[in-house]
Amino acid sequence: MMKNLFTMILFLAFSSFVVAQEIRIEGSTTVGPIVDAFVEAIKPDSEARFTVKKTGSGDGAAALIDGRCEVAAMSRFMKKEEYEKAVAAGRMPVPFTICMDGVCFIVHPSNPVRQLTQLQVTAIYTGKIKSWKELNGADIPIVAISRDTSSGTYEVFHELAVSKAKLGNSVEYTNSNPQMFTRISTTPGAIGYVGIGFLQEGVATIRFDNKLPSKESIADGSYPLARPLYLFTNGYPKLGSPLMKFCNFYLTEEGQDVITAKGFVPFTKY
Repeated sequence: MMKNLFTMILFLAFSSFVVAQEIRIEGSTTVGPIVDAFVEAIKPDSEARFTVKKTGSGDGAAALIDGRCEVAAMSRFMKKEEYEKAVAAGRMPVPFTICMDGVCFIVHPSNPVRQLTQLQVTAIYTGKIKSWKELNGADIPIVAISRDTSSGTYEVFHELAVSKAKLGNSVEYTNSNPQMFTRISTTPGAIGYVGIGFLQEGVATIRFDNKLPSKESIADGSYPLARPLYLFTNGYPKLGSPLMKFCNFYLTEEGQDVITAKGFVPFTKY
């Protein structure tokens, strides 16, 4: 009898280990800080095992399509061709819109220029304007920096800020918001862009078309480069599952506090 009891205990322990859900999250470096904070808040009371990889929205979409993750974190909506690939692979992406963000242009604090129009930004990134002197700034070259093309932030910038214009050959590219911030904060002639959650001391924020990015202007939709942030899953998660709890955490009061603390704009005020 003792042997049977021992065998049953081992079986239950092994079964518990096997059914523990693995939640692999991959994608946007903009959504990354929110994802990290969600995981830290949920993990103590969850049976799931979480891993997070932040390499860009496009990489997150590809990982979900290939079955290499359970959640794609994305700072843009999934493209038509990505949906088609997903369906062809037997997957059905389901979006969770977790909060609002804004693509914010930043420059070195020593730069006196504090506002730019869409036409001026386009001229900078296409190489038509090469010196800050042309914009009533210092007589120094403009160092235009962009996110890499797999980034959802790049997609929003490219479509809304420069109307899909071909960028100049001199434009530099960075892989993440933190890298962008570091480059701008250490380069007097640089201009770049980050999500609003990455605005902090060390850079100066630019008005875009005479509108300053702020939580208020993003929430009311008046800032031209406002955009939602997403989590995508393959199909709708099972009700009550750890995956469902994670994806819906943004609806809770604690989740809303996390979003606010990270500098982004929640949809609900409790």
